[in-house]
Amino acid sequence: MALTVMLLDCGTAMAQDATIVFTPQWMAQAQFAGYYVAEAKGFYREAGVDVKIEHVKVTQLPIDRMRKNECQATTLQLCQALEIADAGTPLVNILQTSMNNAMVIVSARDKNPLTQKGARVGIWSVDFGQLAICMSIKDNLNFQWVRFAQNVNLFVAGALDAMVAMSYNEYYQLLQAGMQISDKAVYRFCDHGYNVQEDGVYMTRAYYEKHRDQARRFAQASRKGWEWAARHPDETLDIVMRYVERDGIATNRIMQRLMLKEVLRLQVDRESKKREFRLRPDMVKLASRLMHENQMLSREVTYEELISEK
Repeated sequence: MALTVMLLDCGTAMAQDATIVFTPQWMAQAQFAGYYVAEAKGFYREAGVDVKIEHVKVTQLPIDRMRKNECQATTLQLCQALEIADAGTPLVNILQTSMNNAMVIVSARDKNPLTQKGARVGIWSVDFGQLAICMSIKDNLNFQWVRFAQNVNLFVAGALDAMVAMSYNEYYQLLQAGMQISDKAVYRFCDHGYNVQEDGVYMTRAYYEKHRDQARRFAQASRKGWEWAARHPDETLDIVMRYVERDGIATNRIMQRLMLKEVLRLQVDRESKKREFRLRPDMVKLASRLMHENQMLSREVTYEELISEK
């Protein structure tokens, strides 16, 4: 009887935990491999947390889903999180996966992008690219920003002088399209004083305060998924492709293999040489200062505002 009561109590506690709908900030791809692994390998189930992964549409912002209570957790780049917090939605970072910045500017004419003042530069129509805008203002480049949704067609067709890209995504798309890109034509933000962390998992502080234990278990299982992915890249790729194929994403296994390798590389901190899974105070301060100086924030958002314990 005692065992029965204990099991019933455990079941009741589990039932009180609402399902976490988790929305990555982009379509299904290896950028989110660790979460797919955590779901496919049963890590969420083992942690006693019910997680449902739902992706956004191309032009949809995950924070909009969160504000409508359509999801309870999402991935955001740090610069996005700062903007959202500044706009009045308090956030909590429950897991940080990125330790390095992946953004680059690629020149279409084998030139150093910094020499192309006034250039037509492609940038995402969704809410990415804050550091690129900061850099262009600081260096008086007067770029003409051309918004695009998800592909590199304008650049390949010669309609752009340069484009902002992620080293794990659009950069490889350009190479797969047959573009010849020299090192001098690629400006890597991480090498020029803009090494700001990107992807982390966020919840609204209001939701987090009511579901602290659930959030902790979700974060721990997600981290376990990423650690497993780093040790088993081939099987992880198999899992990624199942999600990609389920959602009908136009990609291929080679592209996803390259993306997975680069995403895992970016998770290793340059200084410690480890996967730390933590938000770095110095990077929050750097990003906040840059964005505030360039009038993207009304104030500097602090590290303490984003962490779980205040």
